[in-house]
Amino acid sequence: MTVLILSNNDCGLWNFRRELIEELKKRHKVYFSVPNGNYVKKISALGAKYVPCDLLIRHGINPVNELKLINYYRNVLKKITPDIVFTYTIKPNAYGGIACAQLNIPYVANITGLGTAIENRGLIQKIGLMLYKRGLCKAQKVFFQNNENRDFMIEHGIVKGNYDILPGSGVNLEKYTVAPYPNHETVDFVFVARIMKEKGIEQYLDAAKVIRRKHPETRFHVCGFCEGNYKETLDRLNQDETIIYHGMVEDMTPVYKICSCVVHPTYYPEGLSNVLLEALASGRPVITTDRSGCREVVDDEINGFIVREKDSRDLTDKIEKFLRLSIEIREKMGLAGRKKVEREFDRDIVISKYIAEIDAVKIKRKNKKVIIN
Repeated sequence: MTVLILSNNDCGLWNFRRELIEELKKRHKVYFSVPNGNYVKKISALGAKYVPCDLLIRHGINPVNELKLINYYRNVLKKITPDIVFTYTIKPNAYGGIACAQLNIPYVANITGLGTAIENRGLIQKIGLMLYKRGLCKAQKVFFQNNENRDFMIEHGIVKGNYDILPGSGVNLEKYTVAPYPNHETVDFVFVARIMKEKGIEQYLDAAKVIRRKHPETRFHVCGFCEGNYKETLDRLNQDETIIYHGMVEDMTPVYKICSCVVHPTYYPEGLSNVLLEALASGRPVITTDRSGCREVVDDEINGFIVREKDSRDLTDKIEKFLRLSIEIREKMGLAGRKKVEREFDRDIVISKYIAEIDAVKIKRKNKKVIIN
């Protein structure tokens, strides 16, 4: 079988779908098409063949360019003739789906989050839903990462019976293991995300300013690529020791080891937060918002705390509450999180569901041959 993977970036494929690609390569020929980036060579080293896709501009809305992208996908499909296509993120889901539907190629879409363009009402949402409806209409399966996204798409008539829920991208339980819970002079919190407003960076910085004045033993780490206009602010707060800014961190495992708690105050329309899965797999409590993509992972006051979104005061109060806990209770919360991801969010669950979709194509073809004969 020949499998083609379409996505909008190589970083997501490497960090969250590497194990799937490795498993697919054991049995099939695998191609992947993304804009060129730092991880393309690493993915290619797994044995997958790279198909450039520089026409894909993540936030672009130029109609001419979007039509060119659909046409490009169609040409790629004609050249590779895949037996099945896996798509991730909005444009590959919509435009890749349209191209697959036109050529009658089986495809499986993964809704990794609705994105602000779909979640916020207006003309852009209407256009996005129209494209999604066309792109997903013939999908063999549409995977969702949370119930709220699924219900939204059903309510708007985008999908019908061909859907299923995945436990997000799952988490690699062998890579993210439980390290001894930190018991040193400082209490370290960490924010891990793209530095942008919707990820809750402003609430985190507000809380850091208040907590650091009252609890000088605390440390507030920030890890992530700066997408918004926050570089000057981060540099200033790093200079006065309100935060410790690490920039983009490729391997988070050493950071999770030294941190006491991961704070993820996002209100971005997530599919299911990979940061939270990694933190819990590492045996660390979390503090995050009460919204889809986050609440599925957190059992309030058992493996972390849930806060109101866009609410700096509530976040500050929950961090204060965490600081009042004994080290033993914090460690117990972290271990409860580890048990939860072992039960519900193992990446092997995700891989098995994708393998089942390939098997479904094989069975369909076999039955078709039998009927013809």
